[in-house]
Amino acid sequence: MSPFEILMLLCFGAAWPFSIYRSYTSKKIEGKSVMFLLVLEIGYIAGILHKLIYSFDGVIILYGLNCIMMATDIFLYFRNKRLCSRGNNIQENSKKNYDIAG
Repeated sequence: MSPFEILMLLCFGAAWPFSIYRSYTSKKIEGKSVMFLLVLEIGYIAGILHKLIYSFDGVIILYGLNCIMMATDIFLYFRNKRLCSRGNNIQENSKKNYDIAG
């Protein structure tokens, strides 16, 4: 169990709740990269697999928590993407209705 590995996971873990809160409240996808999120998620999964196969220790809990928070942020990205596309469709339909009526 490396103290540097623990510190790295704690630092990343401290940042994800803020990202999740921002994604949940803003309901926007601007400033988010789903590819970046997916690459990090793969990294956490690789870390979990390494701990399971080669060097099992308590740090796996931090990997698991970070992985869950990442999955939550990825879920919120796709939810927000859907909400944004619905909002654009509603605005486009409103404009069409206004053009027909006006």
